[in-house]
This record gives sequence, C-alpha cells and structure tokens, in this order.
Amino acid sequence: MAQPLLNGGVMMIENGTVPGGNFLIGTTVRDLFTCEDLSNEDRVIAEIAESFVRREILPRVDAIESQTPGLMRSLLEKAGELGLLMFDIPEKHGGLGVSKAASMLIGERAFKLASFSVAWGAHTGIGTLPLLFYGTAEQKERYLPSLMTGERIAAYALTEPGSGSDALGARTKAVPTTAGDGYHLTGVKQFITNGGFADLFTVFAKVDGEKFTAFLVERDTPGVSIGPEEDKLGIKGSSTCQLILEDVFVPVENLLGELGRGHKIAFNILNIGRLKLGAGALGAARECLEAAVKYASDRRQFQTPIVEFGAIQRKIADMAVRIYVADSLSYRTAGLIDALLARLEPADPDYDAQVIKAIEEYTIEQSIVKVFGTETLDFVVDEGLQIFGGYGFVADYPLERQYRDSRINRIFEGTNEINRLLIPATVMKRVMTQGLPVLEFMQDVERELAQGNGDVMPCDGPLGREIDAVNQAKKLVAYTTQLLLQREPAEVGRKQQHLEQLADMIIDLYAMESAVARTQKLIARRGEEKVKFERDLTAVFVGEASERLAAHARQLFGNDTTGDELERSFAVIERLTPYRPVGTIDARTRIAEHVTGQAGILA
Repeated sequence: MAQPLLNGGVMMIENGTVPGGNFLIGTTVRDLFTCEDLSNEDRVIAEIAESFVRREILPRVDAIESQTPGLMRSLLEKAGELGLLMFDIPEKHGGLGVSKAASMLIGERAFKLASFSVAWGAHTGIGTLPLLFYGTAEQKERYLPSLMTGERIAAYALTEPGSGSDALGARTKAVPTTAGDGYHLTGVKQFITNGGFADLFTVFAKVDGEKFTAFLVERDTPGVSIGPEEDKLGIKGSSTCQLILEDVFVPVENLLGELGRGHKIAFNILNIGRLKLGAGALGAARECLEAAVKYASDRRQFQTPIVEFGAIQRKIADMAVRIYVADSLSYRTAGLIDALLARLEPADPDYDAQVIKAIEEYTIEQSIVKVFGTETLDFVVDEGLQIFGGYGFVADYPLERQYRDSRINRIFEGTNEINRLLIPATVMKRVMTQGLPVLEFMQDVERELAQGNGDVMPCDGPLGREIDAVNQAKKLVAYTTQLLLQREPAEVGRKQQHLEQLADMIIDLYAMESAVARTQKLIARRGEEKVKFERDLTAVFVGEASERLAAHARQLFGNDTTGDELERSFAVIERLTPYRPVGTIDARTRIAEHVTGQAGILA
C-alpha cells in the first residue's frame, strides 16, 4: 500500500481511498457505501440466486439434512449451471467478476438453508479463492474452469485435531523428494467442509518441519482418504469430515503460492471468509425475524395477537435494530474494498496479488463484520425462538433448526474470541508500523481535554445528537487505547481480557458510525419525513452502544488506575459519553409496529 496521507484530519491513501482503521480517528464520515447503492444488475443476480434456493433447495430440506447420497453435489452442480459458482471469479478467467458488495448481497439473499449455504460458500470462497489469488497461470487454467461449473468441488484443509485457532501449530508435514519433483504429505486435517465429496483440497503443511506451505491436492491421489461424516449439532446437511494424508505425493507444480508463505494464504483467505460469513449471517437473521413476526401476528393469547404485547414488540424492535446496524457496517466494508479494487488495473500481471493487498487493508473491518454479524444472528434466532415459545423448540417449526445452525458461525473463520484479539492487535500494529495516525489523534484528544474544550454543544439537524455521540466515542476509544499502548507489546498480548473489552469498544464505534452515516445518507436522499423508521433504529442502537462504551472504559480504567488518576479517568469517560437514550421505549414500539406492518422492510 502507498504511504497514507492526512487530508483535513482524514487519513487517505495516495489514490484517494480510505485505508483500514480510519474510522478510529477524525469526525463522523459523511458518506459511505450502503446496500441502497447496489445496482439493478447486482440485484438481478441476487434474485437469481434466491430463486434457485427457493426452487431447488428449500423443497429438499429433509433430504439435504439427512445427507442423501449425491444430493448436495448435484445441487452444487445445478448452481454451477446458473453461474452461481463463478460470481467471485474475474471476467478474465471466465467468471462474472461481480463486486464484493454484490457478492455479499448474493450470499445474503440466498442464505435460506444453512447446510447448503455452508457447502456453497466453502466451495466458492475458501475452497476456490486460494487458487484464484495465489495460483500460477497454469494452475488456474487447469482447475478454475471445472470449479466454476461444479464439475469439481473445492475444500479448504487448514484445521487439524491438535490445532484449531493455532493454525501455524499444524503437524501435517511435507517432505521434499530427493529428485526435487514434489513432496510427500502426511497428516490429518479436521472439520473439512465438503470433505465427503470434494475433488480438490487446499492443504497446509510444514516443509522441513517449519516452512508452512499450501498445496493443491486432488482427491484421487494415492494415499488420500476421507474419514466418516461428523455427527454435528447443526448444519447437518453439510459434509464435514477428516482428510487423511498418508505419504501422499504432490508434484512440485501443485505447490500453491510461495514455499514457507502459506500463512499469508491462510489468513488472507480467512479475511474474505469473514466478510462472506457476516453477510450470510445477516441473511439468516432476516429469515428468523420474518418468521418470528409472522408467528407473532398469527398467534393469539388472551384473545389478542401476541405481536401487540409490549414484551414481544421489544424483542422485534431489538432484532430489527441489530439487523439494520449489521447491514450498515457490512455493506460499508464491502464498499471500502470495492473502492480500492476499482483503482486497480485488471490487465496488470500482479492484479491478483494487488486484490489480496486491498482485502488485507481492511482486516480490522472484516473481523468486525464477522463478529457483529454472527452475534446478531445468534441474538435474533434466540429471541425469535423465544417468541415461538414451546413451538420454537419443536422440529416442525423452522426456528429449531435455525437455532442449531447458527451456533457454528461464531467458530467458523476464526472464533469470535480470536477475532476480538485480532482487532486491537491489528490497530496497534498499524499505529506503530504503518502510519495510522491514532497517536496524533490521541494527542489532540489529550490537548482538548486539558484545555476544557470539546464539551457537548447544541446540535443541529435530525441526527445531531447521534453524530456528536460518534465523534465523542472516537475520542473515548482513543483515550482508552492509550492506556494499553503504554504497556510493553509482549505484556499487551497477554492481557486478553483487556483486549476483548477494547475490541468491543472498537466494534461498537464502527457499528455506531456505520448506522448514523447510513441514516444520514438516507435523509439526504429521501427527506427526513420518510426516514423516521431508520432514525428510530439508529437512535436505539446509539443509546445502547454509548452505554456499553462507557461501561467497558470504566472497567479498564477501574482495573488499571487508582486514586486521582482513576477519578480523572472516570470524569473523562462521563464527559465523552454524553448521549442519553431519550424516548427509546416509545421508539421500540414504533419500530415493532413498522416491521409488523410492512413485511420485508428490512430485506
């Protein structure tokens, strides 16, 4: 990436795009990409995907969930016939080459049955993209065409029985042949999605016991075998097996990327997976909300539809709020990546490598999308099941399956705990090595606090209070980050509870700003009168997030400071969280009535 520049307090990359982590500094953004910015062409492709799922997948739920032999593979092949396995592949390789935002919409709209979506997403995402971004021209020519049609199915083999989050602790070994024409791979890979029927595996192994490297391994290679299907809590229709490698010869031309650089492939592909998983979770959350609202509208207790009860309305409103915010931050992140990709030249021989760098730029944001999206789904499906009452616990109703299916998402693509540690770690790394000017922003905040400036001023406009809340939240996050930056790097790494609290503050800040800026953009387009619903959604979330930010900051300073310093810190926290949740109970009532009265309003 080019050296970042400061432009009016907003950090910019030389080509005019916004770098990763920029939301931590400056003032509230005035424009960002939202789902409302998607083109009609994007929506047409997404509608094709959704129609396919409704026509081919949903009528076969029972057969899919029981893993009818050959069915999942045949469905992926049918998806390939419609071009639904090639939307992430650039046109120069024969694919559709849609934007990251359009890809997110496709995944979201088609996420109706998790078992199929997991199989489909594993093939088109972590299964195929390592080859796309790191493969040689010959490797791409050999494998990409059949992967795009579904003739071959791909899988990603990183996890091992003894190494989950510690991917680099893998024990699978790759021994070079004496002739130098290849490697012999031996080891076991665990929890491989599509493992039961995949034809091509991206396998990670250590050469000479230390050089972590990726290889393309074909299923019919001697020494490759597949373990039995795992009996899982959820996503029962997807294939999850061990991949067993016993002295498997892999020719040197199937080494993927550079020798000893497999960690770059593993982690960058997981970044993409996190973005896609967040979108899928968002789509599933919409389905759960729709089912809960329909049930609550039909179900009567005490001669009254339960949707009219305040306790149920509160649940519906809280579900809708989380979905709106998840939508806002997800498409914002996709838009950031697309803006950077738009500056690249597809004909450049290094284009694929530049795409990876662009995706890596937004590591922080993609982890946020994953954490917020998957936890939104868990929240929504849990509240949705509660609305169903005892019927939600019965397999005849969809929430029972969706409840089980949702749980894996907080483990997939790096656990949410790992992502929470990754977010502040990446921020601190960029502060110290890549010029993200958080330190300068911290100094500005300190000067402002010392001079007694920055107090809450009367705000103009329909979102004045919310905009001010975001601006103050940025200062609070910077003020709190400074507490940890004063430590030695090794010491910070051991403070996982501290880092988790800071990560939650960063996540809430990004979520607040995304929702506020989106609603501000909608008001500019439609007028204030037509955006009352979105204003209520935003106000409720900002109120809750502001209180969480203050609570996290108090816990961190309350643990690490004492005496006068502690009292001063608590006073600063109070000063930097001025937003008060005014009228949010009535706002929740209006939100629930709006959602109930307009089915699909959040779609």
